[in-house]
Amino acid sequence: MSDSTQPTSEERARSKRIGALIGLWPFLARYRLLLGGALGALILTAMVSLALPLAVRRVVDSFQDGDLVLLNQYFAAALGIAALLALGTGLRYYLVTRLGERVVADIRRALFERVIGLSPAFYERIMTGEVLSRLTTDTTLIQSIVGSSVSVALRNILLLIGGLALLALTSPKLTGLVLLIVPAVIVPIVVLGRRLRRLSRENQDWIAASSGNASEALGAVQTVQAFTHEVPSIARFNTVTERSYDIALKRVATRALMTVIVIFLVFAGIVGVLWVGALDVRAGTMTIGELVQFVIYSVIVAGSVGALSELWGELQRAAGATERLIELLDTADTVNDPASPAALPVPVKGAVEFDEVHFHYPSRPGQSALDGVSLTVRPGETVALVGPSGAGKTTIIQLLMRFFDPQEGVIRLDGVDIRNFARQDLRSTMALVPQDPVIFATTARENIRFGRPDASNSEIEQAARAAAAHDFITALPQGYDTELGERGVMLSGGQKQRIAIARAILRDAPVLLLDEATSALDAESERAVQAAVERLSQGRTTLVVAHRLATVRQADRIVVFDQGRIVAEGTHDALVAQDGLYARLARLQFTGGEAA
Repeated sequence: MSDSTQPTSEERARSKRIGALIGLWPFLARYRLLLGGALGALILTAMVSLALPLAVRRVVDSFQDGDLVLLNQYFAAALGIAALLALGTGLRYYLVTRLGERVVADIRRALFERVIGLSPAFYERIMTGEVLSRLTTDTTLIQSIVGSSVSVALRNILLLIGGLALLALTSPKLTGLVLLIVPAVIVPIVVLGRRLRRLSRENQDWIAASSGNASEALGAVQTVQAFTHEVPSIARFNTVTERSYDIALKRVATRALMTVIVIFLVFAGIVGVLWVGALDVRAGTMTIGELVQFVIYSVIVAGSVGALSELWGELQRAAGATERLIELLDTADTVNDPASPAALPVPVKGAVEFDEVHFHYPSRPGQSALDGVSLTVRPGETVALVGPSGAGKTTIIQLLMRFFDPQEGVIRLDGVDIRNFARQDLRSTMALVPQDPVIFATTARENIRFGRPDASNSEIEQAARAAAAHDFITALPQGYDTELGERGVMLSGGQKQRIAIARAILRDAPVLLLDEATSALDAESERAVQAAVERLSQGRTTLVVAHRLATVRQADRIVVFDQGRIVAEGTHDALVAQDGLYARLARLQFTGGEAA
């Protein structure tokens, strides 16, 4: 998030209509039977609720008749209706809540499946914390709506319609007076509802911004503490959180105001109508039972209107959350699989070719990361990519793995444009050791097994030995079964890198990609790992990105990058003899000067 503390989603369209909830239908449609059962229970409870006042009227009027048998029958009927209402309500609650839990679980799965496959270009535009906010906060809102609010809203709509119809049958005169109140109730619902919808979406945006801010700070907590940046970080988080609170307060106040206005207008109207009804009873044009029936239906109608006014705000919030979720599900990726992917060659030889490749990162459209790069790597060849920081070395690896696609030019694997392959098929041919190794919050064994999930324990240990990781792993409290903590907090930088190298060794892919793979190793471990890498690279195409030239002197070929272009290539001795950029870098490193 920028220093202005504005949420990254500020510019996205606001929720304009409650109809956005229709985006949930594809998830609901999978469970038509469950949905039908819930609707059936809902209709049953609404009908029983509407039948209850009829029974009450009979009971009240039977007092005047003096027929004890009939009175007992009416009471028994009322008790039966109450039992049916209780049963139907319990069934409705179970079915609707189950449906809500199921739908939200499906939405979360669909969202995660979508975002885990989006290219890194997507994460240049949106913070991970905001994505997590949508996975948690927004889906929790949806759960509340699908699992409760929609059901309650539909039930109250049925009660409102049925109640109005039965009011008209009971007393057309009094019903006409009730209907005069309706416009006065609807106006504040519409006017304040619009403001409530806008505030709800804005509140969700700020909650997402708060989550993103916290995720960023906690993900770099050691850096924050090392630079004694706790106070500014807290202040920044507090600013966003307070802004979220202020918007939430406005939303709550608006909803409270709407509730006050609606309930007062409804019950004030009912009191007036009942006064007229009481006069009719005294005049003998209406029985006491009819008046009681009318009172109960009036309460049902009033309660329905009041509940709908409150639920409207919840539905508004859910509409905004649904828009945000559907927006994420429908996000267009810049890197996609072809409609009919080509099959990988059998076997994959590992020939790599960059043909006049031009590329700039989406977040930096005016700055070329690669400018007309042409590079051919033969099967089994080890090629080192060297040059100053920002010269384009790591970009070569990112493009080869199709994290991004070039704006111009073609990248080929075994003579086939890599855009013709499915991304998973393409990446299955490669093993990557990144500059910043990722360690998952699981055991050392499972972290290495990440390279090949079907690997046996003995294969994992062989890979660890080859990466010079076996000794320090066995020294851990539970050896290979030791939990390494979030992001591998139990390990040093060099140990993390050796775990990542073991993972790549276990993958046993025809193309090996090493991005500063030994940068965090001490001299002894580096020699051991370098020997392992040399053994591993035999018969494999290997691309090595390195700043430390001592690690690439034995490469078959060294390619020198500068400002997104290849400026020289050859063996170490030949490049030193050319006295160009590589020779200058070599002098700085091998004579004890500062590295470029």
